[in-house]
Formats: sequence, structure tokens, C-alpha cells
Amino acid sequence: MDDQPSHFQKTLIKQYPARTAAETAESRYWRRFRAPDVSQQVGAVTSIDFSPLYPYNYAVTSSTRVIIFDARNRHPLTTLSRFKDKAYSGTFRSDGRLLVAGGETGHVQVFDPQKQTLLRQLRGHQRPVHTTRFAPDKMHVLSGSDDATVRWWDITAGEQLFRLDGHTDYIRSSACSPSSPDTWATGSYDHTCKVWDVRSQQCTMTLEHGAPVEATAFLPGGSLLATAGGTEIRIWNLLAGGQLLARMANHQKTVTSLCSANSAGPAATSAPRLLSGSLDGHVKVYELDSFKVTHATKYPGPILSVAISPNAALLAVGLADGHLYVRRHTHNKGAVPGLPGAPTKVRTPFQRRLTAANYRYFMRGGNEKAAPGDVRVQPPDQKKLAPYDQMLRRFEYRAALDAALKTEQVEVVANVLEELAARSGLGAALGGRDAQQLVPLLAHLQKHIVDPRHANLFIGILNRVLDAYGPALGVSEDVDMKIRQVREQVKLEAKLQSTLLRLQGSLEPILAVALAARMPAVEE
Repeated sequence: MDDQPSHFQKTLIKQYPARTAAETAESRYWRRFRAPDVSQQVGAVTSIDFSPLYPYNYAVTSSTRVIIFDARNRHPLTTLSRFKDKAYSGTFRSDGRLLVAGGETGHVQVFDPQKQTLLRQLRGHQRPVHTTRFAPDKMHVLSGSDDATVRWWDITAGEQLFRLDGHTDYIRSSACSPSSPDTWATGSYDHTCKVWDVRSQQCTMTLEHGAPVEATAFLPGGSLLATAGGTEIRIWNLLAGGQLLARMANHQKTVTSLCSANSAGPAATSAPRLLSGSLDGHVKVYELDSFKVTHATKYPGPILSVAISPNAALLAVGLADGHLYVRRHTHNKGAVPGLPGAPTKVRTPFQRRLTAANYRYFMRGGNEKAAPGDVRVQPPDQKKLAPYDQMLRRFEYRAALDAALKTEQVEVVANVLEELAARSGLGAALGGRDAQQLVPLLAHLQKHIVDPRHANLFIGILNRVLDAYGPALGVSEDVDMKIRQVREQVKLEAKLQSTLLRLQGSLEPILAVALAARMPAVEE
């Protein structure tokens, strides 16, 4: 017989639709954040803020302290513990030299993180202060409190310049527009987000969110504002007078945190993203063209805070149980050109000239794809047969079935069985087996006999096996055990199908009545 397999047609393996969607470039980008560094804080991590200055250290607010971590090794650098009760909203100034935080006592405190000294203690709020932010001019601080007031402070003089009234419930979030340093947004439990002009000390816009507002964030450019409350995130167009652009209800529980990533995604520096954290334990990433979720990550507890570094190299997530998760991206490193602390010149890596002395010279073009109009030259047809195809070619049907079973791929076994049936070789393949050869076949049938794609085929095979080896039952304990397991699997599937049929019969009248009630009455 000719040893060349060119005249033999390989067994065609059926292709079924993928059970899961193909991974996108966006998913691959976010999956490149490495396994997290996990640290346990003394209390719930209510706030995380990255310094705008390279190396982008981050401040973590937990219980009665604010801890500043080194972004390069994730080790704590400084601990600020000058709080009599819980601390809230520790945030950096735009130059990274000062830090401001609120607290349960109602005081707003300004620190020098490097010297660990308290520079200012601003008093005026009557209730806890949950949000504090430095103004872009570095000389002023905005704070929002549970006393429903927003206050504007001069840190040089250490006194309050004015206060903004308008909210009627707790104020829990604030944000400054990146395009206008005089435009601020504050979110409150009165279900509104108010936009303020600190020059006129007036509220210029009130946005009705419809639920207690937990977080606010301006999107890059400053024309769009995101608010989070309840299970929804809403996007507002401020240039159009507060027009509602999108409502995103992708979380199952309250959304607690929002942050904007200016240079994240597969097309870095040109594809900003919005990140949200929720009490359902998910961090979700939204692209800002159609406001769709592009990636989601699950954490083992309710999330209170989410932040990403300016260079999108570190992603920090704080949980209600005190765990802090910090992930580092495998590619995004170093300073971002144009941000404070970044080098003025970007050093380009050295590239070796490609010549015939390099191995890559002879491999060039191997990854190129043909254009639609290119002429394709097909390579010589060199078929490499699988072991089961080699056995089928030599008409060794029992060995072909054994080789297919060794692959443990249900599609391969099913197609080999169909090929054997077409050749009238099932009797030779199934017969004459001892206990050691029969057990793998029975194990495969037990595992896949309830698969709806192959159930008809495998039930027929099982019937033939029982007809052939029924008189020999009781000889091998292993074979008897496999037969019992197959029987239990079939009984369980039959019971499940019976339950589903009864459930379907119960639901059909209910669905019919509901459908009839929704149909409009026909006018005679």
C-alpha cells in the first residue's frame, strides 16, 4: 500500500459556534494589569488619590489616617494621623507638595506630606466633611460637608472666603472642570448635582440625577460631566445647558466611585476612558464614544474607591473591608510627557539596522497579511494525518476509536463514530473489547451523553454497547461501575427534562394572560 496520504481524505471535524465572545484589543489592554498587590488597611478605604507629579505616588484614606504610598514599589512612605476621628477625601495639590483632607469632626486640614506636618486647620463646617479639593491656582480649597454647605477657603490666610448654599442634604462629592478653574460640580444626597461659578458665587446649573449622588467626575475636555448615584451613571453635556446624553445602568448595586483615565486603552493618549466602582464588587470601564462597557473586573467585596494614575500604569481599588488592591500595567511605565514632573525630551529607543547579518532580515514579512487584490499562491498540500486518521486509512477501526478517545475532544470522537458508521465499521470498532478497553468508552459516554449536540449519536452507541456486552455484566467491577454511573446520569437528565416540561406548562398560561393584557383593545 502506498505510504503517501495524498489520496486519503482526512476526517472533517465539525466546527460549532464559540461559547464566549472573542477577546478584543480593549480587553487585552486591561488584562495586562498584573495580579494585584493586596494590603490590609485599618478600616474601609474611602478615598484614593494619585499625585499629579511623577512618580505619581498615591494617598489612601482609611479610618483615622491618610497613608501615602510609593508608586514604584507600593510601600508606604508617610502616614498622616492628625485626626481625632475618621478622615475623608485625602487629595493632592496639583504640584504634589500639599495634601488636604476632611474628617468626621468637620475640620478641613492641610498637610505637608514630606515633613508630615499640619499646616492649616480650617474650621467652619458643623458636620463631617466628606469631600475636599485643591483649586488649580494652588491657593484655595473647596470642601463639601454633611451640613449641606460648600465652602471656599484661602489656605494662605487660613480663613473662609465664602460659602455656597443650595443643597438640602449631605454633600459627598466634588470635581473641578479641567477647562475652567472657576467651574465646580458638587453631588449631594438631595438627588442633585450643582454646577457652581466661584467667581460669581452662584449656582449656574442644577442636574437632577434621580438618586443620592455618590460621585462626580468631569470627562477630559470639561464639556461633559459624569454623575453616579444608585445603580446609574449619567453623562451631562454642560455646553448644551445640562442636557442628559447617556444613562448607564450596568451595575447591580450602588455606584460609589468614578474616575477618568486620560491616557488608557489600546490607543493610548487618544482614547480616554471612564472607570466606575460599585458595591457589587465590579470595576467597569466605559469608552466615551458610545458609552458602552468595554471591560469589567470582579473584586471580592464592596468597592468604595477607584483611582488610576496619570500615566495609566497603576490601578488602585479600595474595598469596604479595608483591602487595598493595586495593579501595575505591564507596558505603561514612566512619566507622561506634558504632565508635571515629566522629562522635557522623550528618549527614543535604539533600533538596530536590519541587514543580512540579522536573523530578523530573513524572517521579515512573515506576519504581513495579503491585501484583497493580491494574488495568493497556495503552498503545496502537505497533509499531516492525526493518529485516528492513520488508523482509519489502514482500516483499523478499533484502534481509530481508541485514538479518538485519547484526544478527550467530544467533536473528534463524534466525527470518528460517524465516519465508522458510514463505513459500516461500528461493529468492528465496538466489539471484541476487554474491560480495560471498554472503560474509556463508557467514561466518555457518561460525560457527554447529555450534550444536546451529540445526545442522539451517543445514545445509539450506548445501546449497541449494552447489546454487545450485556451478557458479560458482572465480570468486571470497573465496567459495572461505569454502567451504573451512565444510568444515573441519564436518570438525572430525564428528571431535569421532566421538571422543565412541568415548569413550561405552568408558565404558558401566565405568559398568555400577560401577553393578552398588554395587547391594545381592538376598536369595533
